[in-house]
Amino acid sequence: MLCAAGEAVYNREQEAPGLNMIDINVSELAASKITEILAEENKQDSGLRVFVQGGGCSGFQYGLMIEETPGSGDQVIESNGIRLFVDPISIRYLKGAQVDFVDNIAGGGFTIKNPNARSTCGCGQSFTTDEAGN
Repeated sequence: MLCAAGEAVYNREQEAPGLNMIDINVSELAASKITEILAEENKQDSGLRVFVQGGGCSGFQYGLMIEETPGSGDQVIESNGIRLFVDPISIRYLKGAQVDFVDNIAGGGFTIKNPNARSTCGCGQSFTTDEAGN
């Protein structure tokens, strides 16, 4: 499958069901919320950049942002109708992760469920991995 900019798109559900090649996915609830946001901002053809950056209490923190096109070298992954753009460094820390949406008494928002995280801070917004040497 090709996206609008001509980059190859890995569609986990169609091309390799059950395999964990890159395997970052978006829950159905998160996909619904992302679709709503894209419609509100009139950016239905855009995708969601998922990234990891240094910082936070535990060493790394997650980031999510709407982007119109992938950057050079990005992996483009489609899950539940949402295109994810992931840079080559972040992909190392996000294999097997899931973008989810939670709505509870403390509020709601997007979360990352990351099997690579070995420890997280109390708020769940930063993490460390074995690969980071922590």
